[in-house]
Amino acid sequence: MDVQGLEAAVWRRSSYSEDNGGQCVEAALGGGVVGLRDSKVSDGPVLVVGSAAWSAFVRAAIRREWEGGS
Repeated sequence: MDVQGLEAAVWRRSSYSEDNGGQCVEAALGGGVVGLRDSKVSDGPVLVVGSAAWSAFVRAAIRREWEGGS
């Protein structure tokens, strides 16, 4: 997968991120993929995953599955 489809995407930072330039991750949706990047390096590398994989990750995070959640 590549960043094609993310050129015009709006990058969003987690509401849990600090405004002082701390450790933040941004995500953008476009073209059936999700791009993830370090907010401090907006022109740096982008991790691209399929939207289905991203949805599965978010569901697992909400359920806290890695902590033995439901």
